[in-house]
Amino acid sequence: MNQEIIQLFDEYTHKPLSREVFLNRLTKLVGGVAALNTILPALEGTYSASAIVAEDDAELHFSTAEFPSPNGVIKGYLVQPKNAKQSLGAVLVIHENRGLTTHIKDVTRRIAKEGFIALGIDGLSQFGGTPTNEDEGRTLIGKLDAKQNLENMMSGLSYLRTLKNSNQKTACIGFCWGGGIVNDLAAKDPQLTLGVPYYGRQIDAALVPNIKAKLMLHYAGLDERINAGIPAYQSALKNNQIDYQLFVYEGAQHAFNNDSSPARYQEGTAKLAWERTMNFFKKYLKS
Repeated sequence: MNQEIIQLFDEYTHKPLSREVFLNRLTKLVGGVAALNTILPALEGTYSASAIVAEDDAELHFSTAEFPSPNGVIKGYLVQPKNAKQSLGAVLVIHENRGLTTHIKDVTRRIAKEGFIALGIDGLSQFGGTPTNEDEGRTLIGKLDAKQNLENMMSGLSYLRTLKNSNQKTACIGFCWGGGIVNDLAAKDPQLTLGVPYYGRQIDAALVPNIKAKLMLHYAGLDERINAGIPAYQSALKNNQIDYQLFVYEGAQHAFNNDSSPARYQEGTAKLAWERTMNFFKKYLKS
């Protein structure tokens, strides 16, 4: 797909560009309404179509988690292996800027299927939970208070450590907006074992010395907006001797892991990044 189209969609999904303005600009860019109607579904995708691990997988246990935060009760999608014979590492899954979608729930199940406790946190719990409309979700994300949001995420990690089958080793993985939160948590939580941000914004270099977790950073080669922050972040990580791995996947788009978005999903890259991530978890989160 034309890179200009991808960049326009990125502007719409990450900046205050109204849907009306986005559609008008996209219509002009693709040459008419007929082309728009073909391209739009490939850009926006359909979350209902994304399910690598079934919602009723017989090997997994599903529940709605509720736990306290300084800002109220936070909810999440908790998935655990049913017949684990030992305590397990736990992973906090942090969604994109639309909330806890069915795609992110599937990611949560996939992690549990690999032998971990997985919690897909709903960052919009304070607003009653993730809405079904993506634009509403993005609007609510923009209304979150940064300090309170980080407190809520920290509460999710604390909750995972209280579970009786947790081995106290915790990781967080996040995508897009959630990837940026992973970087925040790495600098905030000294107990965090691992952090895996996918195409997430970087933190200020002054915060990097606070990082105790090992990091695995995944970036898309065509993601100019996010990649602009890589050099300064990488320099700070090196200068502070942080244990990190950084991968830039050439030719890949922002959101390359999101298999519900055909225009940006890249199967080969997604599988490679996922394999690296699961090996990372298995190496450091196992009892």
